[in-house]
Amino acid sequence: MPDELQTSEITLYSILIFLVLENLINLYLTRRQIYVYETSKDVPAELKDAMKKETFEKARLYGLDKANFGIFKLLLCDIAIVSIELYTGFIALIWARAVQITQQFGLNIESEIQVSIVFLLLINIIGTFKDLPFKIYATFVLEEKHGFNKQTAGFFIKDQIKSFLVGQVLSIPIVSAIIYIVQIGGDYFFIWLWAFMGVVSLLLITIYPVYIAPLFDKFRPLEDGDLKKSIEDLAASLKFPLGKLFVVEGSKRSAHSNAYFTGLFGAKRIVLFDTLLLNKGLPDDSTLAEDEKGKGCEDKEVLAVLAHELGHWKLGHIRKNIIIMQVQMFLIFIVFSQLFKYSPLYQAVGFPENVQPILIGFLVIAMYILAPYNTLISFAMTILSRRFEYQADEFANELGFSNELGEALIKLNIDNLGFPVYDWMYSSWNHSHPTLLQRLERLKALQKKKR
Repeated sequence: MPDELQTSEITLYSILIFLVLENLINLYLTRRQIYVYETSKDVPAELKDAMKKETFEKARLYGLDKANFGIFKLLLCDIAIVSIELYTGFIALIWARAVQITQQFGLNIESEIQVSIVFLLLINIIGTFKDLPFKIYATFVLEEKHGFNKQTAGFFIKDQIKSFLVGQVLSIPIVSAIIYIVQIGGDYFFIWLWAFMGVVSLLLITIYPVYIAPLFDKFRPLEDGDLKKSIEDLAASLKFPLGKLFVVEGSKRSAHSNAYFTGLFGAKRIVLFDTLLLNKGLPDDSTLAEDEKGKGCEDKEVLAVLAHELGHWKLGHIRKNIIIMQVQMFLIFIVFSQLFKYSPLYQAVGFPENVQPILIGFLVIAMYILAPYNTLISFAMTILSRRFEYQADEFANELGFSNELGEALIKLNIDNLGFPVYDWMYSSWNHSHPTLLQRLERLKALQKKKR
């Protein structure tokens, strides 16, 4: 049909135009930050006593290398390769190949679920190999150059294989269920689909720390001592349902530091990266390398970091984010239910008339048709996240950890070679957390207000 063909072409070019425009904005913002890296030569006054000139220079070069690599990847992958794939109907070609493979293995090509599973495997294999050179460069060149990579080639390969296998084990049954629900759910299938995905997302959040995360990293209980006792006392004072305290051996993967808690229902876990703790607090068989000696935080500073994290729990930030996520999913499924039978969407990505696979429809609508909406929502969530971070800092301040939190933020920034100076526009668009200087300034203001 000429009208549908013309509409599909308009749809394709609209997708391509928005894709290019969005990435050009990202390119412009990154170039602004690169200018900051190139022209910032002096340690900010607020960090004069804490950050050496040599460390500042290392952080500047690390940030510059990451930004330049980001631009290269953006131009090659996000603009060039994605545009070529869309224009040439790459997705439709992979679907056609999936139909052939399904038939070759004696499966039923009339079963959309079976063909979709083969398509999913193919597209994930291609995606893995497409991303692999960039992962290798980022890990063994960029991170290695700046002293953060701790992975051997064997560890990296094993990690990639496990990640791929776990991804397929999780995604194949979920995608199969989605297609089945759409097929049998009637006009209001989006309600059943939303209910199903809501349960799945909550289930994944619950089982990930217990069953999936240990497949990739070694977790051990935090040793008895002052730090453990202080964390337990802090949790008890806030009525936080602490279950277990773990240390994860993140140093086998990277020298970066972190801490987090997991669990939605009942007892929760607090997890500390071994790189967060000072070497003196680690057992004799710790895997920390010689160059990590002296890094990390004092016990009081670790407590301050946890006070911030527990602030997210106490202030309901986790619950609010989950509610927002569920509302977002519901809206996406409503749009999908209204558009997934619209033929030009499929023709725009290379499918012949009357071939409208459910999985393809969902991918096109969620990734491309809703791309402008997703961009706006992403920016709104960035703003909300920064607000939550300030609130969690204020919570830690009210518990009396303001000085320790400030010291911990500085130490973690230095240990991770975080550059403290950012272009305001780049930071506003990209950073889910306020910058180090912004957080320190806010903590000082809170302390003055408290007095």
